[in-house]
Amino acid sequence: MDRFKLSGLLILLVMIIAFLFALPTFVGEMPGGWLGPKSKVKLGLDLQGGMHLILKVDTIKAVESRLNSIASDLKGEMIRKRTHYNKIEPVPPNGIRVTLRGIEDQEKLSDLVLGDYPFLREGQTSTIDGNFSAVYEMSTEEVLKIRDNAVAQALETIRNRIDQFGVSEPSILPQGKERIIIQLPGINDPERAKKLIGKTAVLEFKLVDEEHSLPDALKGDVPGGSYIAYMREGYKPILLKEKTGLTGDRLEDARVRISSRMNQPYIAISFDKEGARLFERITSENVGKRLAIMLDGKVYSAPVIRDSIAGGKAIIEGRFTDAEASDLATILRAGSLPAPVEILEERTVGPSLGKDSISKGFISMVVGGIIVIIFMIFYYKLSGLLADLALVCNIVFIMGILALFNAVLTLPGIAGIVLTIGMAVDANVIVYERLKEEIRLGRTPKMAVEAGYNNALSTILDANITTLIAALVLFQFGTGPIRGFAVTLSIGIIASLFTVLVLCRWIMEWFIRTKKIERISI
Repeated sequence: MDRFKLSGLLILLVMIIAFLFALPTFVGEMPGGWLGPKSKVKLGLDLQGGMHLILKVDTIKAVESRLNSIASDLKGEMIRKRTHYNKIEPVPPNGIRVTLRGIEDQEKLSDLVLGDYPFLREGQTSTIDGNFSAVYEMSTEEVLKIRDNAVAQALETIRNRIDQFGVSEPSILPQGKERIIIQLPGINDPERAKKLIGKTAVLEFKLVDEEHSLPDALKGDVPGGSYIAYMREGYKPILLKEKTGLTGDRLEDARVRISSRMNQPYIAISFDKEGARLFERITSENVGKRLAIMLDGKVYSAPVIRDSIAGGKAIIEGRFTDAEASDLATILRAGSLPAPVEILEERTVGPSLGKDSISKGFISMVVGGIIVIIFMIFYYKLSGLLADLALVCNIVFIMGILALFNAVLTLPGIAGIVLTIGMAVDANVIVYERLKEEIRLGRTPKMAVEAGYNNALSTILDANITTLIAALVLFQFGTGPIRGFAVTLSIGIIASLFTVLVLCRWIMEWFIRTKKIERISI
């Protein structure tokens, strides 16, 4: 097999592969026996409709939460090591103040804090009325680490929630240091989605303080180690102990169940091995007392512990609707957010607007394509028809490559395709004008084709490569719609170079070889 036939077979193979990838996009769902790829080009938010959100993670709250956790752990350690203290409290933005009952435990405190928490640095100290007080500040590196981890964990948690919610092809990406961009194509209930995404979902189990008077606490006499919380329903006050017995970090699963007694949905939760052990210890040590089940600071229920509960099973009741129970179970399975998130920007695109955009974009492609096709045939005759074939192949290439790489087609992406339609024939125009010059010089068709393509090559490459560089810069530094335009433009440029310099040239040379033509129709 000679080199010319081999190159023809390779071109045919490339065209078949591109056609196989592009076919589902043009004809829709493929039959079960279809051997080729079944994926079609994904549509962006502006074409499919859906929701666009920009969230800001409150990373300062993440640092505060970490300080509170350290303060709580430190209290337990100091009690265990008999280090007497009056108060341990966070000091915003990144410090903890420890006040001792005397100065004799000063060295013991320093060894404990700096030994267990090497990222804390001892700062201001003072002695008032015999009580020693020291402020320990978190290092800058640790603060940055906590804030970065908060964004990364929030990103992963939101992704898990959305995946379990059932949104197809979501886009969840970080932007800058504290922001997250979320695109949810085809979503029908934006408000429900916002609640699902933005709920912090900190699950806590705390004992109800039944040893002190709630009315006295409401008047301002709140006992030490307790605080006032409120029930989810009716906003009724309840006195709780500050110490958290168990958190949702030990949760293994959460599922919606229907109560046979009241025909109401509830959440059945189960803990991991360590969580089950802690839950059994809490319930065995507090039989006859009430245990509050809290989510984001609100008490959902506070049942009386009748007996020790082994196996790590519990339920959350709260007169939920089916949708609320389903969403809450999803949130608990996905885990809590490390810090609250704030919606900075929200845009919703209706499905009808998306369909209208697709329709208008398709019409613009068809109208632009028809005008270019008619002009090329009118001006360049049969050679113009060959350029039109390259144009059709170019569009097939674009759709095939978009499907191959799971790229998303947006409205600006359609604009990039329309622009490519004009650019695809531009290279052919350069080649054909060179061909005319060679024919006027009296060269044979074979020599004219060879010289025409060789002379036009540098001009075509210069024009297309500079445009490709601009498209790559747009893709690198642009966002959203600009990237969509850059993707289709880049693919279109590469596809047009192939169809013009390889496909069209091979077809022309094939005609000259097989048909023995003496004059090129141009």
